[in-house]
Amino acid sequence: MKRFLTAASLLAIFGATLAHAEEIASVNTNFRFTGSDRVTVEAYDDPLVQGMTCYVSRARTGGVKGTLGIAEDPSEASTACRQVAPIRITQPLKQKTDVFSTGKSFIFKTLHVVRVVDTKRNTLVYLTYSDRIAIGSPKNSVTAVPMPEGTTIPVK
Repeated sequence: MKRFLTAASLLAIFGATLAHAEEIASVNTNFRFTGSDRVTVEAYDDPLVQGMTCYVSRARTGGVKGTLGIAEDPSEASTACRQVAPIRITQPLKQKTDVFSTGKSFIFKTLHVVRVVDTKRNTLVYLTYSDRIAIGSPKNSVTAVPMPEGTTIPVK
């Protein structure tokens, strides 16, 4: 019971940082009678860069544990960010910041999308990786979006 209360407390504390994803599609990769493993494609809108959406594909574990939400998903993920509307940056951006994160296990593993500002090239770079409380994964993906002519990225 004490372990549950600790996990619930941490989830409540960190729950505010979890991004809301819109699932665009998924495909099954490994059939299981209790729920197949799959790859999902989710869309995340950058909260400070209006008109920018990141599409993240990631592996999701099926089975009983996956259905209950207690399975640990694999570290594989890929990202592609695109301008989907006119770009409007709502406030100066930090040089590097975690803009999206979502759990890949009940509490211990997290998928991150980090925005990096390349001021020299006037480009936003988005890096995807996963970590754990103890050990992360070197598996990663990167995408870059140059700003339209006349749009300069304000940096803090």
